[in-house]
Amino acid sequence: MCRLFGLHAGRRLLPATFWLLDAPDNLAEQSRRNPDGTGLGVFGADGVAALHKEPVAAWQDSEFATEAHDVTATTFIAHVRYASTGALDVANTHPFLQDDRIFAHNGVVEGLDALDERLRERGVADLVKGQTDSERVFALITAAIRAHDGDIGAGIVDAIGWLADNVPIYAANLLLSTATDMWALRYPDTHDLYVLDRRHPDQRRLRLRSARIRAESEHLTSQPSVVFASEPMDDENWRPIAPGELVHVDADLRISTRVAFPDPPRHLLHRDDLSAQAAASQHA
Repeated sequence: MCRLFGLHAGRRLLPATFWLLDAPDNLAEQSRRNPDGTGLGVFGADGVAALHKEPVAAWQDSEFATEAHDVTATTFIAHVRYASTGALDVANTHPFLQDDRIFAHNGVVEGLDALDERLRERGVADLVKGQTDSERVFALITAAIRAHDGDIGAGIVDAIGWLADNVPIYAANLLLSTATDMWALRYPDTHDLYVLDRRHPDQRRLRLRSARIRAESEHLTSQPSVVFASEPMDDENWRPIAPGELVHVDADLRISTRVAFPDPPRHLLHRDDLSAQAAASQHA
């Protein structure tokens, strides 16, 4: 299962350090199911997005993922990929960038022929540079945001609503970020997604670790933040996001939530419906 991690630090730039995989010897002990790519997307002091990502095509190619990445930004999205569609190359590695927004996805969306036709209808097929379902989903969201005059929440609801009505979905958890705002969606209930409210820090340094992604920041000892992750990290007070719940965090770290999708997709996929590759990519 792909791992998602999002961190919003408000209006102030802060340095943070990320490790996207453990050391290679530890990885080998954990599982022979090798991650297929790792990536980190941030917005820097100038508000310009930067992506740092690499495919992991073999166990010995994990140097990028295991080394410490020191970055300074206001918003951060990290992703560890387990491929369900697309080759193991940079074009298919998350996060993706479109219209100055960063996006990462966890799940499987099928019916790609119908989705490609929808992208052509909306005039955004050229945004898709790789072969993944994830980048196609992002392009559909981008088209919907444009149609809603830049309203990102409305665009997410429009695009995911179309997918829910028209193509088979196993899971479509996502994180989307600008330099000032972050959105998270869990849909449907297939995979977990969690939010951690650190707007009132308890003087503990941010030091979060899961089986894959690790993040640290001394500056977040006293500075407020909001964090999203695919799984609870360490012993912090994580809240599970409800199925269909869309969470928005603005530049002042105000959190708003709504259940945008109370019903499951019309064509809900189960594990037995997936190809062997897709099923393997969704293993917890």
